[in-house]
Amino acid sequence: MRLYEYEGKKIFSNYGIPVPEGEVASSPDEAVEKSIRIGFPVVLKAQVLVGGRGKAGGIKLARTPDESREYAEKIFREGVKGVSVRKILVEKAVNIIQEYYLSLTIDRSNRKYVYLASSEGGVDIEEIAAKKPEAIIRVYIDPLAGLSDYHLRYLTEGLGLSGEHAKQLQTISKALYKIMIDYDADLVEINPLALTDKGIVALDSKITIDDNALYRHKDLEESLSKDPREFTEEEVIAKKHGFSFVSLDGDIGIIGNGAGLTMATLDLVAHFGGNPANFLDIGGGARADRVKAALTLLLKDPRIKVVFLNVYGGITRCDEVARGIIEALNESNIKKPLVVRLVGTNEEEGRRMLESAGIRYFTDDDEAAKYAVELAKQLGG
Repeated sequence: MRLYEYEGKKIFSNYGIPVPEGEVASSPDEAVEKSIRIGFPVVLKAQVLVGGRGKAGGIKLARTPDESREYAEKIFREGVKGVSVRKILVEKAVNIIQEYYLSLTIDRSNRKYVYLASSEGGVDIEEIAAKKPEAIIRVYIDPLAGLSDYHLRYLTEGLGLSGEHAKQLQTISKALYKIMIDYDADLVEINPLALTDKGIVALDSKITIDDNALYRHKDLEESLSKDPREFTEEEVIAKKHGFSFVSLDGDIGIIGNGAGLTMATLDLVAHFGGNPANFLDIGGGARADRVKAALTLLLKDPRIKVVFLNVYGGITRCDEVARGIIEALNESNIKKPLVVRLVGTNEEEGRRMLESAGIRYFTDDDEAAKYAVELAKQLGG
């Protein structure tokens, strides 16, 4: 999950990282009002999750109320790189002396955190790496040992900072590390980190949260429910109900429990000539409400002609799966063929429930997959 700049800066501020005075506006009128309150000159920054906002017209310096209105209207009207803009961050302009780049991310090949820093901020780190790789400072942190003072000294010395400015950078670097840990982040980036006449200030923020850790951050989950960002509607529903979902381009909906079984189910369908429409793993121990939400999601997908549910009940109980299936079908106005392979814990009860509801089930996954593919082909798949 990627955070908007204003969300990241709120976190920065809470952790003691200096940021310019700023407020968020949802309309041109608000942008003008907040510009006047903050005091000119101000910078209007489109809140979108795309790079290169400045070159695309998403960042403007306004010196008067008229300019604030003109730029805000244009940003809201035109968007940035085809992405609509719902909010603009209005910030007090600062006097920049020098720009730096500073980030903390994960080097998975080395299994360590790594600070990336450069005295050439304001451009993408990829551009710096391509043109002047020697300008990038790398400082690795063993997560088992944690952050030490010598790591911070490497950063300040590498950037050529000393005295009060070195202390400020070390304080900011410590805060980035704490944010990384506290928020289960994959990336915490400041670009540019600016040296101004009032000290070092974060002029931008980029924070990416591990999706698998969102359940530990209820405020972010709530924000995601209001604004899906780069997630599709289906992915938001999946996160809400606790199952994994990836959309594919076929016409046979797949539900399994466990990543291995779900992948094997996709392979079976493809083996018999079918085209899976998705990967959907309800996970171990799924209760009826999760099964119901998963099946309802696939029933609503107009691309899907047949739904194939393949469950091996270990910690997942077959009667709970059957209950979820029946509830989803009873409450949905959309009727589609359903192929169920159900074996494992409480299997007999689950089958009895499905039989009572008139739902056909299989015990052999090859037979079930072949039947699902045949149905899809009969329906024009």
